[in-house]
Amino acid sequence: MNEIKEYTEKVFEDIKYIDEFGNEYWLARELMSILEYTLWQRFSNVIKKAIENCKNSNNNVLDHFIGTDKMVSIGSNTKRKIQDYKLSRYACYLIVLNCDPRKKIIALAKSYFAIQTRKQELSEKEYNELTEDKKRLYRRNQTRKGNYNLNKTAVNSGVKDLARFHNAGYKGLYNGETADDIFKRKKLRYREDILDNMGSEELADNIFRIAQTDAKLKRDNVDNEYTANSVHYEVGKEVRDSIKRLGGTMPEDLPTPEKSLKELEKESRKLKE
Repeated sequence: MNEIKEYTEKVFEDIKYIDEFGNEYWLARELMSILEYTLWQRFSNVIKKAIENCKNSNNNVLDHFIGTDKMVSIGSNTKRKIQDYKLSRYACYLIVLNCDPRKKIIALAKSYFAIQTRKQELSEKEYNELTEDKKRLYRRNQTRKGNYNLNKTAVNSGVKDLARFHNAGYKGLYNGETADDIFKRKKLRYREDILDNMGSEELADNIFRIAQTDAKLKRDNVDNEYTANSVHYEVGKEVRDSIKRLGGTMPEDLPTPEKSLKELEKESRKLKE
């Protein structure tokens, strides 16, 4: 008797990644499994059709389908290269349109990846035109998504104490400061979130730390808590060193905004009432 699978849109959220620029993407091989394809050859034919659709729509294919071949172990200390793609939401939508419409999961996928959904990434021009408060809101949303993915990766890498894991990253980026140290330095009130009290530049520093840690844990196939914590610390320190080399302001020296994002959101709701 065949197993009947009950899917929700969470299955697509669970395989979504955020890159170092805060852009969302999906990996083709992971999407293939969710869409109930078992052979890469068949699924790659679907991808080829989607790429043609993308070209015919006058879109830049490389903005939506990014080749990301990787080496995988096939046993006996032997590895081989397999093809994969980083896919934008639009790319996923085009792929779904070319899939077997008889599958129940395809209807759900069409809804989830629908191009009518507002594009989440802002262009550089659009971002630069935002006020500082709106930049903060945009960046805060990116850190929220990034940390969601990082937490999943950390747990898969053997991390049991997520608070200690995140403190390792903060220590690297903030010259030894933990989340609690940052909280106290910013003189925040009880239960306020440190990320809600950062400017757009400081949030961008943390987005880069989060994305690069996520990528390195996966790339290095980290499988224990000690190494995962060490990776987070080293990535944080690398980001800090890069800021220093570029002549930037150290994150702990950046000003704390007068109002938290929670306060700004509360004020915005009142104006709408």
